[in-house]
Amino acid sequence: MSQPFDLSRFPDLPPEVVKAFGAVQFELSVERAARRHEQAVVAEKEAFIIELKALIERLEGQVQDYRRTKFGPKSEKLDPAQLELALEDLETAIAETQARIAAVEDRIAASEPDPEKRTPRAPRKGRALPESLPRIERVIEPDSIVCPCGCGDMVRIGADRTERLDYIPARYQVIVTVRPRYACPKGRTGVVQAKAPAHLLEGSWPTEALLAQIAVSKYSEHMPLNRQAVVMTRHGVPIDRSVLADWMGRTGALIAPVVEHMAKRLMADSTRLYVDETTAPVLDPGRGKTKTGYLWAVLRDDRGWNGPAAPGVVFHYRPGRNGEYAAEILEGFNGTIQVDAYGGYTHLATPKRTGGDPLRLAFCWAHGRRKLIKAKPRKGSPIVDEALLRIAALYKVEDSIRGADPDERRAVRQDLSRPLVDAFFAWLSAQAARVSRKSDLGVAMSYMLKRQDGFRLFLDDGCIDIDSNLVENAESVRSSV
Repeated sequence: MSQPFDLSRFPDLPPEVVKAFGAVQFELSVERAARRHEQAVVAEKEAFIIELKALIERLEGQVQDYRRTKFGPKSEKLDPAQLELALEDLETAIAETQARIAAVEDRIAASEPDPEKRTPRAPRKGRALPESLPRIERVIEPDSIVCPCGCGDMVRIGADRTERLDYIPARYQVIVTVRPRYACPKGRTGVVQAKAPAHLLEGSWPTEALLAQIAVSKYSEHMPLNRQAVVMTRHGVPIDRSVLADWMGRTGALIAPVVEHMAKRLMADSTRLYVDETTAPVLDPGRGKTKTGYLWAVLRDDRGWNGPAAPGVVFHYRPGRNGEYAAEILEGFNGTIQVDAYGGYTHLATPKRTGGDPLRLAFCWAHGRRKLIKAKPRKGSPIVDEALLRIAALYKVEDSIRGADPDERRAVRQDLSRPLVDAFFAWLSAQAARVSRKSDLGVAMSYMLKRQDGFRLFLDDGCIDIDSNLVENAESVRSSV
């Protein structure tokens, strides 16, 4: 870099020459400063780009890990509980990396010297919060609305509204019930006092709201009582776990008749029910381990055909999944059950059934579809692909009539779905003849072909759905035992 010219070495130079040299040196210094600034901007951008590339590379790796964890081979999959934790950690890491990338992009945009070239990152698309939540408006007014022109106060022409989700921390409180006693001042009559309100657990501290919170936390959110005791202690309410267990045991005994009544009402007021069973780990104190029990879900949901009955579900615990348990749970019910073609229900559709008339079994197309997907070889199968497309066409019809009256649903199915179902089973029978019966695909096709009557039942009854996904969804949020 050139050094500035030293005029002190030439004291006899004319003033106009000295002035000219000064102007030149000033221009050179400005040019050097501009060059250094430009170099600094370039270096800053290069640093931003390097950081951005590293973050993008990290994000790509995290996304690959997420896909591998969620959709990888079954031999590499974790059990459901560990899988959820792994996916949660990966989703958190991905969100953190995306936030860092956004911050770098904002810094790159802010470093652009030309204001017209600054293109800030597009804001994230907002999500609509549930309308059922209470809204508390907070209006932020300007410091002054006096018009600078002197005409007085400005008038409101509109407003920007933004919504954020807030949380009110849990708070424990003591409800003191006071029942004054009144008596005649002259002692001529007895004492008057309001009756004590009824409580679920008489003579105990917890209100019904607290009992409901403890039960939901334990059975729906899988939070053991010992952890709940720790949380309560942190909030200044030291309640021992054994006390919480006592409350839950007494509560369970008292609400059991309500659950039994719900189960009876579901069967008495319905002509169609969903039934499914799922495993539940149960403590086996004698062995110091857990054993496998079963939760049998009986669900009513008539919203698909605009039915008047309110939806409801009751879970019955049984130690196994034998057909005798299904007969016991459904005793007294007559009508149709939507099931997954498990053999334990078969005897309920025969004249030998005890406890009611023979039931109609409507089988689940989603289960049939799932079996075909499961049987698909790694190299792929045109047969499975074709079957899935044919089943998808049936679901398109169902989407168009969801919520319609039964007669309309039946009419549309007779017109559109029946030809599709007839063609599907004719095609499936022809394909099954080309596939080994002992192969996974052969077994999957035989599963549907042998149960055609149950898979076709929805065509003739507008109150029946094409699958039993509703009861499976209810089981997905079931409590642990």
